[in-house]
Amino acid sequence: MAGMCCGVKIGESETAAPVEPSSKSARRRRMGCQQFNIVPSDAAVAPSLENGKRKRQKVEVLVPAVSPPRENVNAVENCQVEDTIRKNQLLEQKEPEANSFDPSASPSLTRIETNVVMEFPKFGMTSVCGRRRDMEDAVAIHPSLCGQSDDIPSGLHFFGVYDGHGCSHVAMKCKDRMHEIVKDEVESGETSWKEMMFRSFSKMDQEVTEWSGETTYNCRCELQTPQSDAVGSTAVVAVVTPEKIIVSNCGDSRAILCRNGVAIPLSVDHKPDRPDELNRIEESGGRVIFWDGARVLGVLAMSRAIGDGYLKPYVISEPEVTITDRTAEDECLILASDGLWDVVSNETACGVARMCLQSLKPPSPPRSPGNDITVTAAGESSDKACSDASILLTKLALARHSTDNVSVVVVDLRRDL
Repeated sequence: MAGMCCGVKIGESETAAPVEPSSKSARRRRMGCQQFNIVPSDAAVAPSLENGKRKRQKVEVLVPAVSPPRENVNAVENCQVEDTIRKNQLLEQKEPEANSFDPSASPSLTRIETNVVMEFPKFGMTSVCGRRRDMEDAVAIHPSLCGQSDDIPSGLHFFGVYDGHGCSHVAMKCKDRMHEIVKDEVESGETSWKEMMFRSFSKMDQEVTEWSGETTYNCRCELQTPQSDAVGSTAVVAVVTPEKIIVSNCGDSRAILCRNGVAIPLSVDHKPDRPDELNRIEESGGRVIFWDGARVLGVLAMSRAIGDGYLKPYVISEPEVTITDRTAEDECLILASDGLWDVVSNETACGVARMCLQSLKPPSPPRSPGNDITVTAAGESSDKACSDASILLTKLALARHSTDNVSVVVVDLRRDL
């Protein structure tokens, strides 16, 4: 009796082909007898006859990263299994030999460092023109400023915010050179952080003075040599080490530390009406005139800055330096120009940054017990948290009608994440 099977008519005289056992040995025999023509995936296999009709098939070929086993050469499935085993064996190595790791051998593997725990800062930065016509702020971030040696401490990370006035070129000069000057001072072997930062700011101010006296600027103010000393910039610089936070401030930009929810100021604004600054200016023969706020000679609304040669010696470049020991309760460091601090308090800024960091707390890195192995992975969520914090603080300043450029840097200081 004729019947239908899968759309094909089968007569009574037709007999079904014998079914081989589905054992492992039978499957191997079938695989050993069957031949494959391996061609690119977009090419067709040689047509085969089925019930008098030609049928085209396509085969996708997976090229394994390791050599396939000799047995069952055409078994792509076995090649994939072998490749997976090899990768797992690489991941399970607990003590790799020095300089033996080859990243190109397996791009998906994470680099493993033995007996070295690298601690890189996580940070976010936002800098906007705001309601000003021109952008005069500049931000410099240089993680791992200095290399590790017997005389130079490792893990020095540099963060700087510069708020220019008169034009942007002094702030841009500080952005390009300040970290290099600080690095040279650190590598010179000086032990006192205050002395190093004093000399760094003094050299930066001297470079700006010499540079402005012999350079025609390619910027919007188009200053020529006689007027070039009428431009300056504030500077707040933080050097973060594994043990300390060194902040040097010159002007009215500011740095604060958020420690266990409490905002700790690491710098004090240099305003002309600050009692000690007012006395210093008057003792130098200058005056503080209140013209839309306290101003040196009725012109500059800060008493310290880099540049501003026409207001010396009343306006000086000497920074105030604070050195703070890091603790396990430290959460983040915030550096910003006065575009933020004019409208946002220290406590509010600390609360906003803390909220962002706690909402995206990254998982702890995996450790191998007994061998102190740390796996460093890229793209951790704390970077996004710091960026979110800097963006949110900038938006808050603009929402509160800040009329200045706004630049914010948020550095994650948490150790046990």
